[in-house]
This record gives sequence, structure tokens and C-alpha cells, in this order.
Amino acid sequence: MLRKALVALLEFEPDIEVVAEFSSGAEILPRAKELRPDVAVLDIDLPGVDGLTAAGELHTAVPECRTMMLTSLGRPGNLRRALAAHVSGFLLKDSTPDKLCDAIRAVAKGERVIDPQLVLAALDDKPQPLTPRELEVLLLASQGEGSAQIAARLYLSVGTVRNYLTSVVTKLNARNRVDAIRIAREAGWL
Repeated sequence: MLRKALVALLEFEPDIEVVAEFSSGAEILPRAKELRPDVAVLDIDLPGVDGLTAAGELHTAVPECRTMMLTSLGRPGNLRRALAAHVSGFLLKDSTPDKLCDAIRAVAKGERVIDPQLVLAALDDKPQPLTPRELEVLLLASQGEGSAQIAARLYLSVGTVRNYLTSVVTKLNARNRVDAIRIAREAGWL
């Protein structure tokens, strides 16, 4: 419903043409290769391929297509991940229609548009405290894998995996593994 409303809003703008809309992130890259849009407006939370992954794929496969990210998740970690994926614009979904249309126009001209409140939040945010290996173990745990499965995938002992998870819980001041996963997701680290 929100996608349809956004498309209807953009179609009222005389200088903006909507060439496609998708309900799944997996549809974005093949159609972008075919249609070669100037700007892709993506949601972070898409089924299948998430918006940030799709943005990175677009940057590689269709570099002339700039990406405008919309999100209800105004977290500093998401902004950092979006910038790493070469996103040109990053706005909250509750932005006004005029602000959104102006941002799309600016992104189409090669400018960068980022919600100022998100920039301030990112500057105030604490650095991510986990090591790359701890993040890798936590990511696998967040996908439902148990310690034995994680150990087998990463060529570690089960005890080492448990030690990593204990370290993660401690560093994040979490109650348990599930709470650590929640904290890391909310911070945009997973």
C-alpha cells in the first residue's frame, strides 16, 4: 500500500517518471539492468534481497543509477551501511512529499541528500565494539544456527564459538544471545 502511494505521489510530478515498481528486492537488479533508471528509490526492509544489498549490487552492475534509500529505521548503523553501499540519498519515510521529490531530483543531478537528523545521530553514535569474527558468529547465530553449526561453518571448536558469543553478550551489555542480536540489529551492525 505504501509503495503504491509513493508511486502515485511521484507520478504527479511532471519531471519524474516511474519506470517500474517491485515488491521484492530480488527483482531490482535484473530490471535495472534492462531499464537503466537514473534513480532507484528503495526501502531498506525488502523481502528477499534487502535494500542495502540491492543498492550495492546496483552500484556495481548499473553504476549510472543512483540510489535513494527510504527507511523508517533511522539508525546510525543503517546510515553507515548505506554509505558503504554507495547510496546517494537517505531519508526517513515520514519526510514530506516535497522533501522527497526534491531529494530525488538532487540525487538525479549527482548530489548527495541525507537527512540531517540521521547525520547528527551517526556523529553521536558510539563505535561498533565487536571484532569481525564476533560479528560473523553473531550473524550466524541471528540466522538460527546453533553453536555446533557455527563451529562447523567457521572451522572453530564449539567452545570457541561459545566464548565468542559470551564476549558479544558482555560487550553489548546484553542479557543473552537473543538480546545481543536485537541490540546489534537495532544499531545496524547486522
